[in-house]
Amino acid sequence: MPSAQSQADAIWEGNLSQGHGTITLESGIISDQPITWASRTQRTRGKTSPEELIAAAHAGCYGMALSNTLDKAGHPSKRLDITAVCTFETGGDGAKISTMELRVRGAVPGIDQARFEELARQGEQGCPVSNALRNNVRITVNAELLS
Repeated sequence: MPSAQSQADAIWEGNLSQGHGTITLESGIISDQPITWASRTQRTRGKTSPEELIAAAHAGCYGMALSNTLDKAGHPSKRLDITAVCTFETGGDGAKISTMELRVRGAVPGIDQARFEELARQGEQGCPVSNALRNNVRITVNAELLS
């Protein structure tokens, strides 16, 4: 069975609240991208967060998984627009990623809304990122078929 590894590197300097760091992806598409505690807890322009990167990975992975699910069901998609929203919370239990919401709008010929929703849920079950998060993060799927 083929396997693949992906690598990302991080550097962190200082304490949590006033420190800062960078993230670099092995592919080179992100290099020395700044991260801070504030970029996790507030919207900070020009800086990313681990949650934003997880959301990006989940959106991309789910798009591939749903495309495959639709194709195998005989309904290849023309286009899938996926948004993943990762919620980071802090509280009495500490900091955690609590939910991941997947929103998908799809142009899929020859299918109705109910079937699209069913296949969207099946696609989520086959998504490797969903499977890595499952039982730790509540995942929801909202599917809208475009006419």
